[in-house]
Amino acid sequence: MTETAVGDLVFSFRNTQIQAIGVVVEECQLHPKPEEFGTAGANWDNEGWLVRVDYSELNHPIRPKDHIDFLRPLLPSKYSPLQANGNGLQSVYLAPVPLGLAQALIELLDDQVEEVLYAYMNQARLSENQSEKNKFSNTSLPPVSTDSEKIVKIRVGQSIFRMRVAQLEEKCRITGVNDPRFLRASHIKPWAHSDNFERLDGNNGLFLSPHVDLLFDKGFISFSDDGSILISPQLPQDVVSTWQILSNLQPQSFNPEQAKYMAYHRKEIYLP
Repeated sequence: MTETAVGDLVFSFRNTQIQAIGVVVEECQLHPKPEEFGTAGANWDNEGWLVRVDYSELNHPIRPKDHIDFLRPLLPSKYSPLQANGNGLQSVYLAPVPLGLAQALIELLDDQVEEVLYAYMNQARLSENQSEKNKFSNTSLPPVSTDSEKIVKIRVGQSIFRMRVAQLEEKCRITGVNDPRFLRASHIKPWAHSDNFERLDGNNGLFLSPHVDLLFDKGFISFSDDGSILISPQLPQDVVSTWQILSNLQPQSFNPEQAKYMAYHRKEIYLP
């Protein structure tokens, strides 16, 4: 519960099905046990953790047990949200979902997850615009802060982008690390220079180790269309050697859409 962050995606599993998708809208906080619980959880402490989530019911729920042969290899060894036979775990109330498992669930749900996230992003934008109107239409009202709405919108966008990058890039092209916990989804054409489509386009991203992401973001390295690394003459040689930037990995060519973004990076970001 305490590890949740605003904008995180939540799969709601009940009655053997994933029936809803939620978005975390507030930071976790201590809170008294809700009166609605009644006698349920009589042995629980009166104070616990509260995470507020906006849920959207799915039109076409899925039953993970029907797809367990597909999902089983992706289940974590500890704190898994599902048993190996596809049944839920009563002892697990909220569990982290590894990226690979999340991608598989999203694939099984077809486009429903993205529909929920897009709807939430649009709602956040409308709320933000309305708050701005309120500030100008009624000067007696104090300014309405929309910081939390902006954070949610950014986090949701990052979630969509990361999932899309993972469908194209399986590892860091320099270090070879393929564990997504230690990789960053880096925009090729920077977020600030991209339009809304480009910001969420998986072709506009790479999975990079943090130190490689830093060099790529600052223009100290780039890539040719065939995947070969380009090292800026402005990058000190001791950094190249210490960080082992000259990779022994076989270069992997970019697809045509990725190549368009990489051309922008070489022209506008890379340091000659």
